[in-house]
Amino acid sequence: MIGMGRGYVVRFKAVAITAQQDLIYVKPAADKICIIEAAYVAVIGGTADAGDAQEELLDVSLTYVPATVTAGSGGGTFTPEPLIINDAAAGFTARINDTTKATSSGTLTYRHVDGMNSRAPWSWPPAPEHRFIVANAAAATLRLDTTPADSISVSGTMIVRELP
Repeated sequence: MIGMGRGYVVRFKAVAITAQQDLIYVKPAADKICIIEAAYVAVIGGTADAGDAQEELLDVSLTYVPATVTAGSGGGTFTPEPLIINDAAAGFTARINDTTKATSSGTLTYRHVDGMNSRAPWSWPPAPEHRFIVANAAAATLRLDTTPADSISVSGTMIVRELP
């Protein structure tokens, strides 16, 4: 898909997480479409999060937030990073680690629901025909839908392609 739109990375690194949250939020710019091409999450806490006693089973989901969207809060904005050096800035809005999740006047749709063992990374690299498309009136989130038993250190990445 190189050459069709522009590719960007939205990421967070080594964030201490103690609550459910929108790990990554993407909202297309007016009259644009974004394609979520891949998503990855891993607990990276070192020995503090290693071992049977620390193991946690976490619920993660890729969620479509339709219609009138209100972004979450408690996290921060993120400037998407171009996949190609010196490429143009992204037009879409990105947020990371919002502890208050995004809401909508419509019904949220779970596009991919999965589980993650804290001892192994989680990845979603779909086949091209299964990528997640988001129109400009909607948003997409990568969500942690489980409250961790204790603080976990997490990193995550979403690859987003913005179409002209």
